[in-house]
Amino acid sequence: MNILSDIFNSMLPETILIFTVLILSVFSMFYTVEIHKLSKWIALTGIVAALFSLKYLQLEPVYYAFFESNISDTFTVFSKALVLISAFIVVLLSKKNVSKRNHKTFQFYALLISGILAAMFVISANDFILLTVSLEMMSFCIYFLIAYKKEYLSKEASFKYIVTNAFSTAVYLFGVSYLYAVTGCLNFNKINEYFLQNEPTLIYTIAILFVSSGLLFKLAILPFANWVLDVYEGSATSVSAYIATIPKIAVICIFARLMVFIFGNSFELPIILISLAVLTAIWANILAIRQKNILRILACSSSANAAYMLFALSLTSVYNLSTVLFYLVTYVFMNLGAFAAVIILENSNYSSKLHEFRGFAYSNPIFTLAFAICIFGLAGFPITSGFIAKLYLFSAIVRSGAIFVPMLIILAITMVVACYYYTNIVKLMFEKNRDIENEILPYKTSSPTVILYASAFITVIIGVAPAWLIEICKFVAYNL
Repeated sequence: MNILSDIFNSMLPETILIFTVLILSVFSMFYTVEIHKLSKWIALTGIVAALFSLKYLQLEPVYYAFFESNISDTFTVFSKALVLISAFIVVLLSKKNVSKRNHKTFQFYALLISGILAAMFVISANDFILLTVSLEMMSFCIYFLIAYKKEYLSKEASFKYIVTNAFSTAVYLFGVSYLYAVTGCLNFNKINEYFLQNEPTLIYTIAILFVSSGLLFKLAILPFANWVLDVYEGSATSVSAYIATIPKIAVICIFARLMVFIFGNSFELPIILISLAVLTAIWANILAIRQKNILRILACSSSANAAYMLFALSLTSVYNLSTVLFYLVTYVFMNLGAFAAVIILENSNYSSKLHEFRGFAYSNPIFTLAFAICIFGLAGFPITSGFIAKLYLFSAIVRSGAIFVPMLIILAITMVVACYYYTNIVKLMFEKNRDIENEILPYKTSSPTVILYASAFITVIIGVAPAWLIEICKFVAYNL
């Protein structure tokens, strides 16, 4: 094993992020108020450098590093690029939240970059040792990021996340131990080779159900979704944006690899995952109707969209995987745009309560238009990328077989229900309320404003001309 060759060909972005975390940690020991703004620029520089370093990774042939525990291919590079782009946006969104506790900025960004680093290790994991360590590292970063606000709600949310994650991790580890008992190995390739030569047993089925359960927690899929509302509301908004995107990208991508190489020998698993996806979509969309806080609505939306992707991902095929990748890309930009809008409101001394949205359309028409585009995209309205993503998703499920059509109909009904609470957000902005006088939102150029408008623009562009992105997703899915 050549360590330098392995690092350069498969782990160069992660290495850059490791040095970024070390630099932030060193600066935190010599902190003064005058240099707290430097933390953001160090984090952004590390992310940009890691993003550009992706072009140096080996794609063809597939490169296995560190005794085949780490893999580099087209699929991992695409996924890492999406993580790093999301990370760049999240760092820009975090400026205001971090400035409220500027004596902890270096620690905050060190934790955030560590979580991003863990997500990238999850994506490139090719054995259960690296995957388990990476998942736990990502979870530990989230614990502290949630509690960063040091308020009662954030502490409660962090504790709830810890308790639920501890249970899901225990179940996951039981599954890994059973899988090792059956196959005698933890490497994905070797486990796959074992089941090419041997018939799956009942223990194998139990093992992969347990392993899947641990991953479902990160996606907020029932029965591991009781944390999602409190965590999104209790965390700083930029942290909620992080939780809603980067861990989901990582888990969806590793789930795809496991479905192809390890879980593909089970007939029962896809049926169970599809059932859980449908139940989660019903639960999340009905629960969202009752919410009066935009962050809690976005929490339900996040859970529901993860359920839609899980449905298609369970029916393993190249076409279905390309559908999920397309959906994932569109979801990231629409979701981050919505969170950017919430942060703009917070920066203008508004809360995340829905009743405060009344009248924004008349005093802030550009903001309202951009916010509405992102919301309508999440709802799946025409000319947005969300509409194409849902249409593409439906076609993938229909192509998988007529037996799944009844489930698809239920899923479609839940999407119609979702349209109610999404459109209600926009409708409130057009309602006049004489009791509330809206201060005009500042029109100065700020990071959240740029991100909101850019996300709205991308949502429309992909919705009008999606062919190029669909082709990229098909190419990536084919090369998994």
